[in-house]
Amino acid sequence: MEPLDKNKKPNDSEFYFLNYSYNFFLDILEETRGESFWQKDPYYRLNRTRDAFLIYSEILEYEPVGWFLEALKTNRPPMEAEMSKEFLLFVRNLLIHFPFFKSWDEVKFTKDLINWSKPGKSIDKFLSRFTGHEEFKCRVWNPEKKVMTYISVNFPSVYTKDSEIYLKNLLPEKEGIIFFMSLMWNVLSSQVDSIVAVEDGEKREYEMNKS
Repeated sequence: MEPLDKNKKPNDSEFYFLNYSYNFFLDILEETRGESFWQKDPYYRLNRTRDAFLIYSEILEYEPVGWFLEALKTNRPPMEAEMSKEFLLFVRNLLIHFPFFKSWDEVKFTKDLINWSKPGKSIDKFLSRFTGHEEFKCRVWNPEKKVMTYISVNFPSVYTKDSEIYLKNLLPEKEGIIFFMSLMWNVLSSQVDSIVAVEDGEKREYEMNKS
């Protein structure tokens, strides 16, 4: 990992991509913070969450985001960095590579399913590393509703050929989406100095961070 360049600015192509990406992500973030989101169809909620994971995973390619994640490992509580990358990408890959589920509660997998083509890919590596890990606890503040949500993230106790693992048992849907959106925004907001919502709702203005 290269040392942090506090004067680094995004080049033209990076800025073009980041503007589109941040606006897209912020639309989903605002939607998930509203109560009406939870009244929508479960398939719609799953797809909006999947969209957020997709754009976040692309933004991870922006070099200063990698610097921020490295800093999390030493400057934040244990597991926050792993949650912000490895765990997020694990769920993202589940939703992308096995897109035949229509709701969060339906998402389930076995070792055979994960390794249907060959073992040792990213999902298998994650599960092999974290199966049996103690639960991760945190709390998430909703600034709009001024409500604190307490989260417990569980890991599979076993990961074998015959063990059926449900995503809802690792994280219930509502708490899970709140948790993931908060984690992603914590990382993404490290790259902006200010964000101002435009009243017409068509765009937002913000300044990319210098670091």
